[in-house]
Amino acid sequence: MGVMDRLVLSDVAWERMAPLIIGRPDQKGSTGRENRMFVEGVLWIVRTGSPWRDLPELLGDWNSVFRRFSRWSIKGVWARIFEAMLPDSPHPL
Repeated sequence: MGVMDRLVLSDVAWERMAPLIIGRPDQKGSTGRENRMFVEGVLWIVRTGSPWRDLPELLGDWNSVFRRFSRWSIKGVWARIFEAMLPDSPHPL
């Protein structure tokens, strides 16, 4: 079983969170690459408890993913996503 078999983000969950992220193509400024895979990478880190350096390359360069995770944290993106995802179910992802 490979990394791609272990992705956890459903299409429904992604559709709900995608408008809340920064770096979308419809926004001014730089556009984030592979937004969905980036979120999957963060979820992989959270789910496994692994250090950032162990992030599978398929999910992105660990340092780039970590820096982007940090920027989103500072800008409140994760808080918005969590708030939007919580009302429906205890396991919305």
